Amino acid sequence: MSNDELFQAAEKAAGMAYSKYSGFSVGAALLTSDGKLFTGCNIENASYSLTNCAERTAIFKAVSEGHTEFAAIAIAGSMTDDFSKPCCPCGACLQVMSEFCGNDMKIVLSDGEYKLSDFLPKRFDEESMK
Repeated sequence: MSNDELFQAAEKAAGMAYSKYSGFSVGAALLTSDGKLFTGCNIENASYSLTNCAERTAIFKAVSEGHTEFAAIAIAGSMTDDFSKPCCPCGACLQVMSEFCGNDMKIVLSDGEYKLSDFLPKRFDEESMK
């Protein structure tokens, strides 16, 4: 799947967002290592700490169906239908990604392709606990 196709799937997922408090809709499209696609959107709650980001929604969906090896994720976010500005993953989502993904995990934003290590160079993982 191309980066453009993955990003388009993230844009489509953003259309499903429940973002009535912030008005900022986010979609994510997660590609597993074996080629399966999982999408997610942000789901807000009046109690903001109970809100879930699009990236974690997609990852949790995939894990709940037995997939734990990921090749790429695309993230699209906007308060309008203009997804041309990059929407970077938050710290919580980066930490969840680091649980399942290596430093070279591909992250696709509107302005290009990155690696997980670009956003999280010193990650907290099993090795850092030893």
